[in-house]
Amino acid sequence: MLSDASSPLAQEILRQMLDGTTAGVAVLDRELRYSYVNPTLALMNGVPSEQHLGRTIGEVVPGIDAREDVLRQVLDDGIPREVTSSGHTRAGSDRERRYWHGAYHRIEDDGQVLGVIGIVLEVTDAREQQRDLEEARARLSMLDRAATVIGTTLDMDTTCEELASFLVPDVADIATVEVIPVDGTTELRPPPPGVLRLRRAAMAVLPRLRERSRAFEAPGQYVDYQPGSAIPRCLASGRPIVENLPNDEALSRSAPDPQRVTRYREAGIHSAMVIPLSARGAPVGTLTMVRSGGSPAFTDQDVVTAQDLAGRAAISLDNARRYTREHHIALQLQRALLSGPSHPHPDLEIATRYLPSGTSALVGGDWFDSVRLSQERTLLVIGDVMGHGVAAAVDMSHYSAMLRVVADEGLPPHEILRRMDALMARVAGERPATCLLALVDSRHGTCTYASAGHLPPAVVDRGNRVRLVDVPPGPPLGTGQGGYASFTRPCVGGDTLLMYTDGLVERRGEDIDRSLQRLTELQLPDDPPLDQLLDDLLEQLMGYGTDAEDDVAVLAARFTPR
Repeated sequence: MLSDASSPLAQEILRQMLDGTTAGVAVLDRELRYSYVNPTLALMNGVPSEQHLGRTIGEVVPGIDAREDVLRQVLDDGIPREVTSSGHTRAGSDRERRYWHGAYHRIEDDGQVLGVIGIVLEVTDAREQQRDLEEARARLSMLDRAATVIGTTLDMDTTCEELASFLVPDVADIATVEVIPVDGTTELRPPPPGVLRLRRAAMAVLPRLRERSRAFEAPGQYVDYQPGSAIPRCLASGRPIVENLPNDEALSRSAPDPQRVTRYREAGIHSAMVIPLSARGAPVGTLTMVRSGGSPAFTDQDVVTAQDLAGRAAISLDNARRYTREHHIALQLQRALLSGPSHPHPDLEIATRYLPSGTSALVGGDWFDSVRLSQERTLLVIGDVMGHGVAAAVDMSHYSAMLRVVADEGLPPHEILRRMDALMARVAGERPATCLLALVDSRHGTCTYASAGHLPPAVVDRGNRVRLVDVPPGPPLGTGQGGYASFTRPCVGGDTLLMYTDGLVERRGEDIDRSLQRLTELQLPDDPPLDQLLDDLLEQLMGYGTDAEDDVAVLAARFTPR
C-alpha cells in the first residue's frame, strides 16, 4: 500500500489508471465546469481534453441530455447517484441515439466541497439490445392477440374487418383491405386496359379522420388503380411498398388516380405502406396503412410488424375466399336445382325466399314450387329432403321433377302424395322427404291441403293475425307407407298463405310447439306487399341476413279474386 497518496509515485499510478481505463472519467468543479477529463471521455465527446477545461457539459456537448439537475443534487447533499444520459456528442456515430450510464460522487477536502467526479460508460449496445428485446416481445404479444381476433369466421369481409380494426390505432391511422374479386361474384363492366380493379373489403379509421374518410370508397365498393400506382406495383413485386412524406408528384403516381391527391392532403396523409396479402403462393389482395397529421412516418420495424400480421391474416383470408367462392357456386347450384315457380292463375300472387344454412353444408334439400294446372287451379308445393349436402340437393331435384310429372295427371293432393311415396320408395338410395301441398281453386274459393310429415301452413288474415291451419300429416315421402288425406278449407280474398320448411321456426333445444307458437305471435305490417311481408317475417323470426342454423325455404301466396 502507498503510505502517501500525494507522493509522485501515487499520483503517477493514479494518472495511469485514469488515462488507461475504458471508462470516461471527469472532474467537475462546484460550477459544474470541467477541471479534468481523461482520454476516454475526450474520445467519447469528440473534443480534446484541454478544450473541456473551464467549460460546462452543455457547452462542450450540447447534444447530450446531461441531467445536470442530478449532479447539483450530488453537490448539495453528497449522496452518490447514478443516471443515464442520451443524445449525441461531437464524435461521429451512425446510431440513431447513444446512451451513457454515469456514477457521480462529491469530492471534499477537509469538509470543503470541491466538486463532483463522474465515471461514465457507454451503454448504447445494451440499451439497443434491451429495446430490440422489448419490441420483439411487444410484436409477439401483438401477434398472439391477432391470432385470437383475426379469422374468427369463414366470412371474408368479416376477416378483413378484423384485420383493419386490429391495426387502428396501434399501427396506422387508416387501414384498408382490398381483395381480388372472386370470379363470378361481380357484374360490373371490366376495367379499362391496364387498370387493376380490387374490392374494398374493409376500412378502419381514427375518429378524427372519420369525416374525411367519407370521400374515399366505402367497404363493398370497387376501386380502380391506375397503371404503376402503389397497389399494382406491390402485387406485381410481392414486396411491401413504403412511401414516407411523398411530394404531390410522387403521391399522384402512387394514388389510384391523380385526382385523389387533394383529398389526401386535406386529410393530412403524409405516409403510406402497402403490404401484399398472399397465401399458398397466390395473391389474395393488399393491406394499406396510412398515417396523417402528427403521426410519425413508418419505420422498418413497422414494416416487419405489418408483414407478420399480414402473413397470418392472409391464410385466414385465403380460407375465407375459398369458402366464399365455393359458397357462391353452391348457391348457384342450389338455385338451379330449385324449380322456378311457374306462373300461377291470375287471381294468385306468389313470393318466395330461400336462405342457405350458415353452418356446415353449403347446399340442402329444401325446395318450393308452384304448378299451374288450369286457368283456375294452381298447386303450391314446399318440401324438405332429410339431411344436407349435395346428395340431399340431388334427391330434392328428383322429388321436385317427379312431383311435377305426377301433378299433371290432375290428381287430388293426397293422391299426388300417395303416388310420389310409392314411386320414391322403389328408388334405392333416395332419402325420405317431408312435403306439403296446397291446391288453390279460384273458381270455388277453396284451398285443399295434404301433408307428408311437414309442418302445418299458416294464414295471415287482413287483421294481421297469424294462425296455423290444422293439416294432420301423413308419413314422409319415400317410406312406402302411404296413408295421406286431403283437407279442404275456404280461401278468403286478401289472406296470405305461408308454407315453410322447419329451418324458419325450429330452434335447437326448443319444443316444436313453442316454435310454432312464436310464428303466431308475429307483429306484421298492415297489408304489406308479399315481398315486404316475407322480409319482415324473416327479420322477426331469425334476423334476416344472419346465418341460419338450417336451410330456410318460404312460399307466400295471396288469393285476390277479381
